[in-house]
Amino acid sequence: MLNLRMEQTGKPKASSEKGLMEKIKLCLSKKPLPSPTDRKKFDHDFAISTSFHGVHNIVRNQSKIRKLIWLVVVLGSVSLVVWQIYSRLVNYFTWPTTTSIEVQYVEKIDFPAVTFCNLNRFQTEAAAKFGIIFFLWNIVYKVLHLQEIRSNYTGFKDAIDFLTSHQNFSITEFVKKNGFYLNSSTLLECDFFGKPCGPQDFAHVFTEYGNCFTFNHGENIQAKEKVSVSGRGLSLLFNVNQEEFTDDPALGFVDAGIIFVIHSPKKLPQIDGLGLSSPVGMHARVTIRQVKTVLQEYPWGECNPNIKLQNFSSYSTYGCLKECKAQHIQEQCGCLPFLLPGNGIECDLQTFYNCVSPTLDLIEDKGLCTMGTHNSSCPVPCEETEYPATISYSTFPSQKALKYLSKKLNQSQEYIRENLVNIEINYSDLNYKITQQQKAVSVYELLADVGGQLGLFCGASMITIIEIIEYIFTNFYWICILFLLKIPDIMLGTLPPQDRLGKRNHIEEC
Repeated sequence: MLNLRMEQTGKPKASSEKGLMEKIKLCLSKKPLPSPTDRKKFDHDFAISTSFHGVHNIVRNQSKIRKLIWLVVVLGSVSLVVWQIYSRLVNYFTWPTTTSIEVQYVEKIDFPAVTFCNLNRFQTEAAAKFGIIFFLWNIVYKVLHLQEIRSNYTGFKDAIDFLTSHQNFSITEFVKKNGFYLNSSTLLECDFFGKPCGPQDFAHVFTEYGNCFTFNHGENIQAKEKVSVSGRGLSLLFNVNQEEFTDDPALGFVDAGIIFVIHSPKKLPQIDGLGLSSPVGMHARVTIRQVKTVLQEYPWGECNPNIKLQNFSSYSTYGCLKECKAQHIQEQCGCLPFLLPGNGIECDLQTFYNCVSPTLDLIEDKGLCTMGTHNSSCPVPCEETEYPATISYSTFPSQKALKYLSKKLNQSQEYIRENLVNIEINYSDLNYKITQQQKAVSVYELLADVGGQLGLFCGASMITIIEIIEYIFTNFYWICILFLLKIPDIMLGTLPPQDRLGKRNHIEEC
């Protein structure tokens, strides 16, 4: 029964295909097949009338030697143009690029954001009560800077006991209350282009250095102002107060001073690897320039313009890596570290140690959050603004200024030398440099190049190509008529007369 159904369904399909072929044959049979003489005349007319230079010289010349010479010339020209077009196509599909550098001079230029941190991260009194805070903070800021948590650290056992007995302990609140703070006692002077500024003009941000403060952040009023004079900018006088703030030398924090990073107001501060430091008793003069970099998307470059970040207004590799880590940690641990962006339950210290830290090791080992190339988790941004800096130092303060500050602040001269840091940031010139990656060959340039090669070697144009396509199509059409009508007739000539008569009657009935 099944075979019978299959045969019944197969028959209509075969009959429909056969009917279609018969219709095609009937349509083509109405078109007369040109005679060999007509086809020869068509070829001759094409040869003498085509705009493809050199072909008519082969046909019209009576001398065989001249025909041979022109045949060699035409074939040589065609070979050269094929080779040239092939090399142009190969070059285009290597996706070459060029880099242009342009300097734009402007009357006003945006001032960058600057984030400042104390190299001594915690208040001495709080650190004395919670000595393990240094080790705990190392566990927490591992989400920003991957490092090994050493089990042979002297406070390791105490930290484990603390995690067990203080499960509701919030390191976020602890660091915010007992880390570095910014007020009139730590920020002694602040001047921005002749206008006074203060702690209210800084936004708090967490980094690997704990409490840090950003001037000219996107949310600050100062971000709306632009610089109109070079050689002047932001001038600050910090008091790092070494007696009040401390750190653990065993973890590598052995300096005293201010570390800062200059970045776009739309980007997060990335202190690791980009931070500049100014030690106590020094005046740091920083001159900056604005550099904009524009990269091409794949396959010409490595950026991906379609990637958007959920928690940041503009794309950056650093912000993307943060979101990538946050996504994996939230999936594995069901919470979010407070140093990473997103909305979710904050991870407590126990979860940090038992889940977040192993998850970060897993992300690093398996390469789940990579950066750089177009197919990585976080490719390079298509547009980026950077502020390369040149920094110079001088001893601060001078002997006369030392006496003046000692009297003004009511502190000893030794205290002034060991705690004050003077930082000055300004533009070297009112200009910015644009470094732009561009396509070396566009589609239009490729077409123009190919057209130039065709015209140079063969005198051909788009009209010539259309003529050749028409010629090939016409010959193909005649070949179809020959194969569909004449060849079956030839095969019918080999059949017995009665079979031939039956097929002819069948066609007549159709």
